[in-house]
Amino acid sequence: MTDKAALRLELKERRFALSLGERREKGCAVTAFAEEVLFGYHRVLAYDAKDPEVGTLVLINRLLAAGKTVAVPIIEKETRTLRLSKLTSVRDLEPSTFNVPEPLSKEVPVSPAEMECVLLPLLGFDRQGNRIGYGAGYYDRFLLQNPHLKKIGLAYACQEVEAVPTEENDIPLDMVITENGVIRF
Repeated sequence: MTDKAALRLELKERRFALSLGERREKGCAVTAFAEEVLFGYHRVLAYDAKDPEVGTLVLINRLLAAGKTVAVPIIEKETRTLRLSKLTSVRDLEPSTFNVPEPLSKEVPVSPAEMECVLLPLLGFDRQGNRIGYGAGYYDRFLLQNPHLKKIGLAYACQEVEAVPTEENDIPLDMVITENGVIRF
């Protein structure tokens, strides 16, 4: 097993070790800190989190209610890329590739150039801004093509590690938001 594979397994176990109540409580704190950061942006690329990730639906709803433009990624498995769709309601999301909720039947294409920041799912992070994702590289490829985006990870504090093994194509974060606050890199 590679270092990254072993680390991914460990980080998944850490997240699953949190009870549903702990995830909800910590998730509310992450949402509060994330609102403070994200309300400074007008156009946010978000994602609908899958359990046990930090939930994003409340945050997305609050951004939409505040009049922000919110887009979500749609996974293109064949080309291993992401395309974006503007989101007008979380009710438009339906399970799709990898069971990730996407607005497939209500897709409204939007250019990545229009977005200002991106919320990133992750399994772990370190204090140098390195993130470890699920291993498919969709976001790293997307970020390589869209370096203008402010990169913001959402995580529980237990997902922090001393050092994430990195490769040449890994794109570091600008900040991570946990239940303990905002960590800027």
